[in-house]
Amino acid sequence: MRLNEIMMSLEIGLIFGIVAMGIYMTFRVIQFPDLTCDGSFVLGAAVSSVLIKFGCDPYISLLASLGAGALAGAITGILHIQFKITDLLSGILTGFMLYSINLRIMGGIPNITFINSTTIFSENPMVTLIIIAGSLWIGLAYVLRTDFGLALQSVGHNKQLSRNSGVNVSKMMLLALALSNALIALAGGVFSHHQGFADVGSGVGTVIVGLLSVMIGERILPYHSMSIKILSCLIGSVLYRLLIGLGLHSEVLGLTTSDLNVLTGIMVIITMCIPRRDPC
Repeated sequence: MRLNEIMMSLEIGLIFGIVAMGIYMTFRVIQFPDLTCDGSFVLGAAVSSVLIKFGCDPYISLLASLGAGALAGAITGILHIQFKITDLLSGILTGFMLYSINLRIMGGIPNITFINSTTIFSENPMVTLIIIAGSLWIGLAYVLRTDFGLALQSVGHNKQLSRNSGVNVSKMMLLALALSNALIALAGGVFSHHQGFADVGSGVGTVIVGLLSVMIGERILPYHSMSIKILSCLIGSVLYRLLIGLGLHSEVLGLTTSDLNVLTGIMVIITMCIPRRDPC
């Protein structure tokens, strides 16, 4: 791999590290297998791209992506909590509906380009991404150490015990889903800024990539500290992207970009087969 390819892998890894942090909130903190992720990622990209095309400030466009993702997560929560739809199906339904919503936002066309527009990466992409990812890591680690964060974790460990302790489980799950999808949509917006376009199919496999990043991070840094757990999401994502880059650029393996899903699937299987060490 050349230096520019390594830098690109690091940048994409940091972006999807934000996705991994969002997925960690649902799959690990509240134990909710949320499949809204693929749709939320594209939603964030679509909202941000359209606003950029209309000359909106890049950072405001990302805030809009954040809000749109939170709304998508809240809808999944409402379907599960109020309408008693199973957790898996509620996420699938929301993601299914988001496909049409994303197309509507994008004006009925499958992709939007804005390569010549001003984005958050007009200066130094790596520094910008480190600041964004680092700020989110610190912020999320802090939130999960507060009373609110501890209540969220208690919901994931034992819902009935949380109810008996006076925790509003439904409210906590709704907020966690909103926060998770807000982060994922934000990552989608950042990704569209980085690539200079938004595509309605760019979210396919987001949940797999994010979950794999979480699992890789957990096996590298098996610590009880919440700060380290969140950091491991970023590290796992960056490592995944570097491994994918090495695999695709290996002359011995002879892989192409069309083999990406197979390579990712194999990595998921290998990672799940590796025994987890006891947390330090």
